[in-house]
Formats: sequence, C-alpha cells, structure tokens
Amino acid sequence: MDWLNLDWLTGYKIPVGRVASDFFNWLRDNFSAAFDALADGAEALIDGLLWVLQTPHPLVIVAIFVAITFWLQRNWATCLLVLLGLLFIINQGYWERTTESLTLVICSCFVCMVIGVPIGIATAHRPRLYRFLQPILDLMQTLPTFVYLIPAIVFFGIGMVPGLIATVIFVLPAPIRMTHLGIVSTPPALLEAVEAFGGTARQKLWKVELPYSTPQIMAGLNQTIMLSLSMVVVAALVGADGLGVPVVRALNQVNTALGFESGFVIVVIAIVLDRMLRIRQG
Repeated sequence: MDWLNLDWLTGYKIPVGRVASDFFNWLRDNFSAAFDALADGAEALIDGLLWVLQTPHPLVIVAIFVAITFWLQRNWATCLLVLLGLLFIINQGYWERTTESLTLVICSCFVCMVIGVPIGIATAHRPRLYRFLQPILDLMQTLPTFVYLIPAIVFFGIGMVPGLIATVIFVLPAPIRMTHLGIVSTPPALLEAVEAFGGTARQKLWKVELPYSTPQIMAGLNQTIMLSLSMVVVAALVGADGLGVPVVRALNQVNTALGFESGFVIVVIAIVLDRMLRIRQG
C-alpha cells in the first residue's frame, strides 16, 4: 500500500507562488517609472472627478442625476426613484462617501469600456484571438479579488489608485465578452447586404455591427457598473475611500447598526445606477 503515500507527489512542489512573486518583483524593479506614470494619471483622473462631484451643492448633483435619468429613460417614475434614492443617501449622512465610491465606479467603467469595447470588436472579427483570450478572461473573473490587491499594493502603494487598478482587472472581462457577443450576433443577412452594395469593413462596423450590438454593449456597461460597485468594500482594504470604509469599520467593531446602514446605502446606489442605465424596451 506504499503507493497510497503521497510523498512522491508532494515531494516537489511546483513553484507557482514563487514564480509569480519573482515576476511581480521583476516588473516593479524594471518598470517602476511606467507604474509611477500610470499612478499619476489615475490619481489625476480620480481627483478631477472627485472635484466635479463634491464641489457643487449635493442637491445640484442630485438634479443632474435626475436630468440624466430622464434623458436616458423618459420615465418620471424612474426619475422619482433616483431622486428618492439620492435624497435617502444624503439623509443618512453618506453623501461624501457615496461620491468617493461613484468616482471609483465611473473611473473604472471609463477605463474598462475604452479598453474592453475595442478588444471585444477585435475578438469578434478574429476567432483565434478570442479562443486565446478566453482562458485569460476566465482567470481574471474567477481569481479571488483579494489576490489582485497584493500586486496592486506592490506597484501603487495604498489609496484609491490600487483600488481602481484591482477593480479594472476584475471588471474588464465583462465589456469584452458582451461586445464580442453583440458583434458576433449580427445577422449575416445584414452583413451580406452591406457587402452587396459595396460597403467597406469600416462601414459594416459603424453602420451595421455597432448599432445592432448597442443593447449588448449597454448591458456590458451596466454589468461593469454593478461589478465595480461590488468592489468598493474590497478596495477599502487597500485604503480606497468610499462606502467600503464604514463597512470594513463595522466588521472590525462588530457594529451591526453601522454595517446595515452603510450596506443599505450601497444597495440603494446600486439600484439607482441600474435604473438609470437600464435598456428601454421598444
């Protein structure tokens, strides 16, 4: 029964962790200038958006959100829901924390859509590229989010920037997959009609594929926002400001009131953003 002894299998441990550590240390030592520049750019983006959200009176920002909701949805009931949700957040005293979380969400969504949509288009036109990226996207979405915080701290220190980077890595597969799905779902008959009239590849993309895939791309944006919002608590562990900070504090203090209060505010802002960006039928 010696063959049941696992010493032969555990005697040599494949150095997954050590290789990853050496790789990240090599990146830090050789590309520190690039990481510093990336951190400076991300910090400037975050500071600018924070200034936009926090400088005006809160009611002005609420009015802007309601106006955007009406422009997108053309539904007064949805506008009323957004208004009541934001007023509830102000009532609970979490407006500043909410603007900090919104900054993280908006910045991550901007970066993810700018990167993810072009990659999704490219993978839709190049199936081999999508097959190559598929396991990488699976890894990005299934690897525990806390693992991303370790290299983020190594490269960018403590604060909003590592929280933003970890959020982008976790969320990026969503717009890539949804854009790919929208493009490949374009009916072949439409593409053949464009080709029959002498349309170029650029015209097929802008006149047929992108308009047809807009619902999927918008669904990808909605998913990106929701996933980014789910990262606010994780980002708080690396010093990112926002609604995750009181949640972590409540956990450390076993403070039920603070935990439910801040957690419910996160739920409210998630509902508000979902209703604002929900795709209208018809």
